[in-house]
Amino acid sequence: MPIADKMVKMVESASMIRKMFEEGIRMREKYGADNVFDFSLGNPDVPPPTIVKQTLLELIDDKATSHGYMPNPGYPHVRKAVAEYLNKEYHVGITSDLIVMTAGAAGALNDILRALLNPGEDILTPAPYFVGYNQYAFVAGANLKTIATLENFHLDLDAIAAGITKNTRVMLINSPNNPTGAVYNKEELSGLAKLLEAASQKFGKRIYLISDEPYRKIAYDVQVPCVFDVYPHTIVLTSYSKELSLAGERIGYLAIHPDAEDADLIAGAAGVANTMMYVNAPALFQQVVGKLQGVTVDIEIYRKRRDIFCEGLKEAGYELDIPKGAFYLFPKSPIEDDVKFVKLLSEQNILAVPGAAFGGPGHFRLSYAVPDKTIKNSLDGFKKALNSVK
Repeated sequence: MPIADKMVKMVESASMIRKMFEEGIRMREKYGADNVFDFSLGNPDVPPPTIVKQTLLELIDDKATSHGYMPNPGYPHVRKAVAEYLNKEYHVGITSDLIVMTAGAAGALNDILRALLNPGEDILTPAPYFVGYNQYAFVAGANLKTIATLENFHLDLDAIAAGITKNTRVMLINSPNNPTGAVYNKEELSGLAKLLEAASQKFGKRIYLISDEPYRKIAYDVQVPCVFDVYPHTIVLTSYSKELSLAGERIGYLAIHPDAEDADLIAGAAGVANTMMYVNAPALFQQVVGKLQGVTVDIEIYRKRRDIFCEGLKEAGYELDIPKGAFYLFPKSPIEDDVKFVKLLSEQNILAVPGAAFGGPGHFRLSYAVPDKTIKNSLDGFKKALNSVK
């Protein structure tokens, strides 16, 4: 076989969304872009705030702007700006030494998993979960173990308690969640913290909480709790991909709670992992985001799309929870086989992703990071697909 045996499964597991992407290209060529309704990718289409381009142009024209190497964790002045912003938000006394600038949230997650995990240790994560977690666990040489959530996609604390073993090193959560849009509340996070502390004491091994938060700023009528408030042994990671619509620029960071066990050692290890993965986060965009702490896209654009989509699908007869965050819907499939139903949707030129890809069979994911007209013009096709299985 021309590729490593260990990569075969990874290629197969990544193929579902890739195939949807390729199918979208083929269908647009055949039917025209306006006649294809592609909800398969979480690729932000809301323009970045105007100040992003202004800041970028100012930096390009500034002779003091650096394009060279910097310390492993990133430019000191950028990390200082991030730490100051986080302390205004969360009041936990984070220092710049506990910030690592990364190539997006994916880079942050790869860094911190490599820093924390020994080969063969376990990462627990609630399902449904972001499809990339399988690959990140693989790169770290760890085992990804999934824990079922409640019917509303919130944490099942009893299931988590039963799933923690002496081999558990990391609890990985994602709120607001991709693919469900669920936002975990402070009560359930506090319950999770108690479980992790008790298990750490029981097994004589610190279990760390990693909170993956690229959608934190995209929330509707709900406050996203700060996990730093409930469990000190926490690492928060995020990116500017969604809140500033800079997905392709690959810029984010991880932040370690100052009271986390071995916080300084973790930060050092994550910085070294940074060099192993990609040397450093992009220099220019480190300096851009360093000047734009707290700036976000217009969230009301996503709210409007969510409401149009939810109303239209419910009128058509679909069952779904209204998401509190992110820009995804996760409706129930009207038939048990969600892969088969997604194929029926494709016959209506609608592209969705089966829930099975996210560990949530019986559902399918729709991204509403698309123009309003794409949502509105797709609704008739959704009705036809649903009627075809009644």
